[in-house]
Formats: sequence, C-alpha cells, structure tokens
Amino acid sequence: MRLPVKKHLPLAALTFLAACGGGARPYDAAQAQPVRGGPAADYPMVLGSPYTVDGVTYTPTDTMNSDAVGHAVVGTDGGNAVSAAHRTLPLPSYVEVTSIETGKTILVRVERRGPMSGKGLIELSPGAAAQLGMLGAAGDSVRVRRVNPVEQDRALLRMGQPAPARMDTPKSLLVVLGRKLDLQEGVVRTASVIEPSPPPAPAPAPSAAPAKDGKGKVKQASKPAVKPAPKSALVPAPAAVPAPSPVPASVPTPTKPAVHGKFLVQVGAFSSHDNAQGAAAKIGGSVSAAGKLWRVRMGPFASDAEAKAALAKAKAGGYSDARIQRTD
Repeated sequence: MRLPVKKHLPLAALTFLAACGGGARPYDAAQAQPVRGGPAADYPMVLGSPYTVDGVTYTPTDTMNSDAVGHAVVGTDGGNAVSAAHRTLPLPSYVEVTSIETGKTILVRVERRGPMSGKGLIELSPGAAAQLGMLGAAGDSVRVRRVNPVEQDRALLRMGQPAPARMDTPKSLLVVLGRKLDLQEGVVRTASVIEPSPPPAPAPAPSAAPAKDGKGKVKQASKPAVKPAPKSALVPAPAAVPAPSPVPASVPTPTKPAVHGKFLVQVGAFSSHDNAQGAAAKIGGSVSAAGKLWRVRMGPFASDAEAKAALAKAKAGGYSDARIQRTD
C-alpha cells in the first residue's frame, strides 16, 4: 500500500529595521521621507515643530508667496546636488535664489533645515553655490523667492542635477533689492542721528521809503551839480591799462576711485554724513550716497585676498557687519 506523502513548507520570518538618525537638524527631508520616484517624491511636504537657533525661535510655515532678501552661506550637506537648507519653508519645496551682486538666478530644492548658526537666510549645498557663482563660504547677498516650477525641472533637481539657469535679474531690480537689504540691516547697525537745523538767516533790513510830493508821486532824487573843470586842467591822461582778471582757483571735484578690480568691502551705512566720513577716514574707505543714507566702502580690489585683508581691517576697526561684494 502506498502512503500519502505530506509536505511541510518552512515559513521565513521577515524583519524590517528602521534606522533613526540623531543629527543636529530638527528635520531632514532626505532622512524622513521614504524613497520615492517621480512627482510623488515631493509629497507629502513636511513642516515640523518650532525650534531655536542662537536664541531665536523659528516656526516652519507653508507660505506660498515667501520672498525675502538676506545672505547665503555654503554648507557641507548636499554635495554636488543643487539643494538648500531653510529655516521655515516646507520640506521639500522649491525657490529661486538670485545673487544681488551679479543678478544670476538659479532654481534650488529645499531639503533641510538650516542654517543652524548665524544670521544667514539660506544655506546652499556646494553644488548650488557653484552654480550661483558664490565667491566663498559666506557673505553673498541674495534674494530667496518660493516658486512652483515645472515637473521637468523638479525631476532634474531630485536626481541631483542642476535645472536650467533662470533669466538674469535686471540691474534696476538689483538696485531696489540692494537698498531693501541695506535698510533691513541698517535698522540694526545704523543709529539714527538727529542733527540740529541751522538758525534761520536774518531778514534783510527794510529800505527807507522813497519821498513823495503833495500829489503822491515819488520825488526824483536831485543829481549833484558837476562844475566843469578849467581848460588849463584838461590834460589828456595816459590810457588806462586794464588789470588782468584774477584766475579763479580750481575747485577739486570729488571723483570716484579708478576701478582696478571687482571686489569691494561694504563697511556700513550711516544716516549722518559726518559719521560716514569719520568711519571712512578711520579705515581708509570712501563715502557714497545711497538714498537717504551714506554708504562707506573700501576698494575696489583686484583679488579676493586683498578684499579679505580689507575686510579684516574693517572688522578690527569695530565694523563687525562688513562684508565683501563684487562690482561686476
């Protein structure tokens, strides 16, 4: 007799281990989101809880029309990918970053929280900083504006590749953005000085009223009688030689320093011209008008090393908010 054969299939136990990172950032989109491809990789957008950096509390919010000016710093996260860290925008989200120095504008994917120290507005990855053309690790003035790009550009940034550069911002708008940044920072570093107004000029003394006759008409002043000179005294006088007219002294006109380089050191802005002149004399800078303020700068310099040396001199003189700018 043939016995039935019973087959027992072994069961494999599957265990999924989730690694929890303990980094310094309050939230990182790359760590918290599962691996997805295509448009699904941008959702859901996460905000996170409020957190504190250098004594300031930041509350992430989903602000669609976010548009601000400030300074960009270069971080170490992100590598060659064009990404950034922001303190309040959703993760992930997309922004256009414009250099106020050059007008160049690029598209960047915000993936992390930061900067985690200092007063920087945004922290760019090394790849994003290279595409924007930043000079060094900190100091570039930028505009950060949240946008909603097309899927083709989003896909490039998700894959770690740069999206096509945006149209350069016109110089007229860069001037407006620069003044906005100066006024924004001037509230902190510039003290308003109320200067006394000069005393009013004394009013001219009233002239004596002309004499009038009985009919109310103004009397004509009588001319003094001139007696003719005797004929013996009429001797022809030598011809008078006109005296040479004095040559007006040349008044030196202020001229701008010849541009020998493309680096400037922005020292500060002052509401008082005298204070600006004093600061310029102290550090060897120059004064120029900027709206209602007086801007003190050093340079221009031909190399970044010369500009950094001048920046160190300005900071040693007590101007800790000084920074390097480009002229091209």
